Amino acid sequence: MENKQFSFPENFLWGGATAACQIEGAYDVDGRGLSTSDIHKYNSTLDRKKYRSKLVENEHTSATLAACVADQEGYYPKRYGNDFYYRYKEDIALMKEMGFNSFRFSISWPRIFPKGDETKPNEKGLEFYDKVIEEVVKAGMEPIVTMFHYDIPLHLLTEYGGFKNPKLIGFMIRYAKVLLDRYADKVKCWIPFNQTNLVQYCSFKSLGILRDKTDNLVEDQY
Repeated sequence: MENKQFSFPENFLWGGATAACQIEGAYDVDGRGLSTSDIHKYNSTLDRKKYRSKLVENEHTSATLAACVADQEGYYPKRYGNDFYYRYKEDIALMKEMGFNSFRFSISWPRIFPKGDETKPNEKGLEFYDKVIEEVVKAGMEPIVTMFHYDIPLHLLTEYGGFKNPKLIGFMIRYAKVLLDRYADKVKCWIPFNQTNLVQYCSFKSLGILRDKTDNLVEDQY
């Protein structure tokens, strides 16, 4: 049997991956609206065996959604992330130091369209991603951008019922066109939706549909 050596191609992308809802923080800064991720509530006490807090609310009903939106004292870590909104230069420099040649990150939909149904985007939000993409390119990394990573503007859920409503297709297209027009010369690789295989299990995060509004979805999927 012939002994062959295998290697990665020269243009293979080595990098890291994040999501806006995991790292950015600044959930109420520069005109950003609330998203579905901003109301994921956790216990504030760490599980010492797993070194993490336990998720309390993930898939919401109308009642739990309203309670979390009104809650000003609960622990909602996705509202704060690791402060990437202010520390993006430091974080990107660390990735460069690790030898990455690519960085996959997502853009927060409510940072561009705070309510989701506006006709004009939030320029402050776009300016932030102008700086992030410029920093990634300057560091010699390929930017790989996810348009939608569990980050639906909350207004599209409460006002329209999430992706059950066909109007959201038009809102998503408008959002996507703004990104493509703005960054076509700097971003070659785009991911429109994150983890579409989980839609049937995460109707709230993936589609913006409340558990008590899911109609025929099977209950034990939650």
